[in-house]
Amino acid sequence: MPTGADQPYDKLKRALRAEIDEAAWSTLYTTTSRPFNRPETGKLAVKVINHYGDEVLKVFHV
Repeated sequence: MPTGADQPYDKLKRALRAEIDEAAWSTLYTTTSRPFNRPETGKLAVKVINHYGDEVLKVFHV
């Protein structure tokens, strides 16, 4: 079962307090990141929000 249980977009809208473009979101709905350039700071942050609205933020040194 995908993250978000049976209504991932409704729960995500509430968690983010924003409208979600489902077509655009479906291109991002994966566990694999799109390629990106290494940040000049040498750090990147990953934020995960589950379908309950719980948030976790982790900063990685790359």
